[in-house]
Amino acid sequence: MTGQGCRLCPRECMVDRAHGELGYCRMPMEIHAARAALHYWEEPCISGKEGSGTVFFSGCTLRCVFCQNHEIAAGDIGKKISAERLTEIYLELQEQGANNINLVTAGHFLPLIIQSLQKAKEQSLKIPVVYNTSGYEKVDTLRCLEGLVDIWLPDYKYQSQELARRYSHAADYPMQAKEALSEMVRQAGSPEFDSRGMMKKGVIVRHLVLPGCVYDSKDVLEYLHDTWGEQVWVSILSQYTPLPHVRSFPELDRKVTKEEYGEVVDYARFLGMKQVYVQMEDCAQESFIPAFDYQGIENMNRKGSDKGWK
Repeated sequence: MTGQGCRLCPRECMVDRAHGELGYCRMPMEIHAARAALHYWEEPCISGKEGSGTVFFSGCTLRCVFCQNHEIAAGDIGKKISAERLTEIYLELQEQGANNINLVTAGHFLPLIIQSLQKAKEQSLKIPVVYNTSGYEKVDTLRCLEGLVDIWLPDYKYQSQELARRYSHAADYPMQAKEALSEMVRQAGSPEFDSRGMMKKGVIVRHLVLPGCVYDSKDVLEYLHDTWGEQVWVSILSQYTPLPHVRSFPELDRKVTKEEYGEVVDYARFLGMKQVYVQMEDCAQESFIPAFDYQGIENMNRKGSDKGWK
């Protein structure tokens, strides 16, 4: 899939990761992960009461300046694990009662991720697999996951190329995200839920409202509604938290106001969007960012709490 030059993501760094060269994601070919545990802070149809079996991988192909998981996105935290160990982790999470297996920012490890999923499904993995991504993906790469992923959970961060360039160093983000989302919808088909309201298959598109960017959030919602209608669910996030590393971007060094978030939610109502998740107030807290302490990479024994959805 990568040959001697990595082309897994739209950046197409062409570095030889198998022999120690590092590209934009800052990761070798070997899987590195920082946490694998039941996670209670996703959308209600993903976490439910039992939790989502979430694996947080190290490194990122996008690395937004405001990243809420910057410790692992930068590749500073993470333990190397084999594809065989990752298969074991999926099955351990299933035994813990997880509603699904939730792969967070896994694209740069995809060849080994695919191996791990194939082996898990050959064994006893029965719960849905969630692919949780920034949305900055190549269609050819996503096609390799067909039949392995049940639920797609992409971000759709920007419609503005200028915002994408400034905050994610990727002016092509809107174009890549549109093409990736189209492929995800093709693979997932219409959303399906079980008797408990847990998603079995489908697409949930997340959009994080940023300070001062209400105009772009409205453009995002309009695109999603006009293009996909009821083929996707949309999750409008208010949880943006200004962390110390964002201070060089003073316009982002504050929380989103109640008025800003309310304006975006009101616009979703104006458009007639019905399949929408919104968050209650006071979700912008560092306490909602998980501890990347290698829990579940070697063992699992802790639980989390509610994230404030309604």
